Amino acid sequence: MSGIEGLGRTAISKKEIRFGTSGWRGRLGEEVTFARARRLARAVGIHWQRAGTARRVLVGFDTRLASESLAHCLVDVLHESGFQPILTHAPLPTPVLTHAVRRRRVAGGLMLTASHNPPLDHGVKIFGPNGGALSDDEARQLEVILERCDGRESSQACRIRRVDLVGAYIRRVGSLLDKACIERARVRTVYDAMHGTGANLLPHLFDSIGVRAHLLNMNADPSFGGRAPDPVRAHLGDLMLGVEKERSRKVFGLATDGDGDRLTVILRGGRILSETEMAALLVDHLAQTGRLRGGGVAVTRASGSLIDRVAAGHNLELIRTPIGFKFLAPLLESKRAVVAADESGGFAWSRMGLDKDGLLAAALFCEMASMSPGGVQGRLKNLQDHYGPSACGRRAVLHTDTVESAFRRLQGAPPNRFDRAKVRQVQRDDGLRLELDDGFVMWRGSGTEPVVRVYAEARTTRDLAHRLTLAERALGVRSRTR
Repeated sequence: MSGIEGLGRTAISKKEIRFGTSGWRGRLGEEVTFARARRLARAVGIHWQRAGTARRVLVGFDTRLASESLAHCLVDVLHESGFQPILTHAPLPTPVLTHAVRRRRVAGGLMLTASHNPPLDHGVKIFGPNGGALSDDEARQLEVILERCDGRESSQACRIRRVDLVGAYIRRVGSLLDKACIERARVRTVYDAMHGTGANLLPHLFDSIGVRAHLLNMNADPSFGGRAPDPVRAHLGDLMLGVEKERSRKVFGLATDGDGDRLTVILRGGRILSETEMAALLVDHLAQTGRLRGGGVAVTRASGSLIDRVAAGHNLELIRTPIGFKFLAPLLESKRAVVAADESGGFAWSRMGLDKDGLLAAALFCEMASMSPGGVQGRLKNLQDHYGPSACGRRAVLHTDTVESAFRRLQGAPPNRFDRAKVRQVQRDDGLRLELDDGFVMWRGSGTEPVVRVYAEARTTRDLAHRLTLAERALGVRSRTR
């Protein structure tokens, strides 16, 4: 997807269903309706009928308004289309569904969720039989099929078969961890579920591996406390306060987004790990414990260079892709990569699955803390002492006609220098990315929200803040929108 197309995706027509970076999302009752959900289910059924012979399908849903009702709607249509849909018995995180899809003989999975989007949004994530997201080619094929599908109600409601997938997921994660080490270390964490589906799993996972956790915002609330279930600084005041109240010097905070596929980590003093720091720590931890064999590390182009240095330090191939886990998953499936990480807190380990998994990442940080005298903070210091510091981050600005016009001008005539640094390389195939002497800057329209993402890397956190501000100004934005 080009940068201009990426920006255009944020202004989705109400007349058509279009797939972005991670499925289909929009405002509930406007973009996402029951009739349009039925159209989608019919199109997915045709797509899966062409792709294989499996007839069982897994359907899951999150804690958003109308999630379970929409799930019933999809189940009825899939049954009418000749499939045997299986519905989860309660709201659950997306990684639990993708784990089950990969390990069962099913045609694929559908997840009713809008992930980290605002409370009034909804959507559907679609996964193939390997538990990975749709490729761009498959998404475009589905959009063609949708043109001839209708939103009529099913002739009759099917008898729904329900299943509990949580236990199998917890057992699998536990089998990948050193539970004895975690229990001996008496790991202490504070976890903010942000009123999302992580509340239905992570406390049980913590109990099973011996982690002592103080829990926040665990009740299922479709309004998510009046804010988007997006674990960014502006939404993590409860978690920051909870971490500071803990007596243990090694305590750290964890937060997952609305459907549990993304993670944020907080240290004492309000220090939030960047997505690049999180990925680098996880890769370093798995490599040091001998669990990264037979493949490399895959990351998106919006990730910082610290991950490159860590991969090189462990003699692992580093592969960069466009933004979206749909580009990372094939590398995991082909075994060219063993782990993958993106710029928004997504992480996957092929021994668990092909799509991002914030719950697995949370468990690995607990294990990491148990193996270091200084906990996660000590591991970060050691990593920076060995590989150098990382200053990488992102911002978002509202997508407007003014912003789109500025982007078109910028993409058409990118500068030779940016923030006093020489532009070494220009990439236009996934937004606009300028490789600089001391980092990078990147602009890209979101495939999930009506915003434009701005990414950057610089030498220091102060330089990073300045670079991100300059990148916003290049779009005609004079103050931060989010």
